[in-house]
Amino acid sequence: MTGPIHLDDRYDEPDQLRDQLRRLLRHRGLISLGVLLGLAGGAALSLERAHTYSSTSEVLVRSTADPFGSVGVSADNQVSMSTEQRIASSAAVAQRAARVLGRPASDAGTLGARLRVTNPQKSQVLRFEFTARAPERAARGANAFAEAYLADRKTRNEATVQRATEALDQQITVLNQRLAKEQLDKDTAKPAAQNQLYNLQKRVLDIRSRDTDGGDVVRRAAVPVMPAGPGLRTLLGLGLACGLLLGIVLAWVRSALDTRVRSVGEVQAALRAPVLGILPSGDPGNDALLTVGRSGGARTEAYRALAFRLRQLGGHSGPGQILVVSPRRGGAVEEVGANLAAALAENGDDVLLLDAAPDTSDLAGHLPLMPYEAPTLEEAFLPAGSVLVDADVAGRLAFSSSGVTSPRTRRITTAESGRLTEPDSSTVVVAGPFLAQADALAIAQRVDGVIVVVNLDRTRRDELKQVQELVECSGGRLLGAVLDAGRARRRLRVLRRRPKYAPASHVDASSMELPAQDGALTASHR
Repeated sequence: MTGPIHLDDRYDEPDQLRDQLRRLLRHRGLISLGVLLGLAGGAALSLERAHTYSSTSEVLVRSTADPFGSVGVSADNQVSMSTEQRIASSAAVAQRAARVLGRPASDAGTLGARLRVTNPQKSQVLRFEFTARAPERAARGANAFAEAYLADRKTRNEATVQRATEALDQQITVLNQRLAKEQLDKDTAKPAAQNQLYNLQKRVLDIRSRDTDGGDVVRRAAVPVMPAGPGLRTLLGLGLACGLLLGIVLAWVRSALDTRVRSVGEVQAALRAPVLGILPSGDPGNDALLTVGRSGGARTEAYRALAFRLRQLGGHSGPGQILVVSPRRGGAVEEVGANLAAALAENGDDVLLLDAAPDTSDLAGHLPLMPYEAPTLEEAFLPAGSVLVDADVAGRLAFSSSGVTSPRTRRITTAESGRLTEPDSSTVVVAGPFLAQADALAIAQRVDGVIVVVNLDRTRRDELKQVQELVECSGGRLLGAVLDAGRARRRLRVLRRRPKYAPASHVDASSMELPAQDGALTASHR
């Protein structure tokens, strides 16, 4: 036999980035879900902020950090803007603003939550931004907080003046008492005390004459025309970007957790065998199991290409005896086996299709078997227990079910397992799930090669690894895999014309028997 033929993966690229992108694009549903969630979030946020207005007022803070002793101190260092910013956001200012707006003091917390106080860099300006559901309320709130802050700062300045003058007044009172009680020298002591008293009184007058206003409103809040925040287009664009990112993350997580095979490369890596064919999606209107020789289509041509590759594997003697299995139930094993046998017989070969699991597949009920009352000339030379299949092919296609015994059958032994068919003849064996039935493994030891039918998006990588290990340990030969892209949901049509042929209901895999092909299949049947 010639070396195995590897089917190049049309999706296989050496670039890992492209491979990752392909994995993500397999989960387009999750990406679409993320995009929809992002757009919905952007639209909801837009509707939420559609009736939200913001207005801003600005206050110039005077340099009164040390209003009574700032000699030699620059104006920039006379006030701490970070401190004033925190005071403007305090609860005391919010309570004053509530009184200005005519609201109860209990609403101070709610009003403070709608306020944002900022300080432009390298300036002594406080910016009050107030948000409300109505534009007039937004403007009134911003102006109320600016007035409340100035009133609070004026109160603090007046309290500072009061504390400073009270201390000086106490010193003046003490000094007056000393001048009244003590008899000092008129030329020395009395003028010195009077000068000290004069300085203290001048200091008090200077303090009380200072302006205690905390600042000036340099910009009053105006009634806003447009709602606050970004518009609908901006929010939808932001939601689209966030949703796309969310969808990509979901698709990446789903791809990382997915154990199903979805490409030729994954099948070859798990099975350690080439992919011999890819079956495209079938026509949903065609519910017949056997299509080769009876109908056309891309799926039928894929079966012909598969048969051609198997002939190249087998050389001049043909593919020999082939076992077609799937790892688990649900695979298109019967369809692949029947059409592969028909494709091999299409070029004039004599092919026998053997159902090794008649109790589960019911392959005889899905094939167009030719009924007969008495053996014809062609049927007389068929292997014992087999019947012809009504397929428009050049060669002869016979069907048999394992378990049928007759004097013309022989046992498959280990010595004969390397050569089970005569020249120009082949046998296709259809068995049950490989990992569910031990009979399939016993058959794999006695055939020329095993073909695994893999359902894309349903078969798992660990199942293919188990099949490869079992076939290798048993001494069988794994030819490769056939990838089934899936067919539209349909129900196999059971033919009303039932042949007068009853397949056996039990398979003894350890002593499986095939009809002896002693050269009797010589006439061609079309």
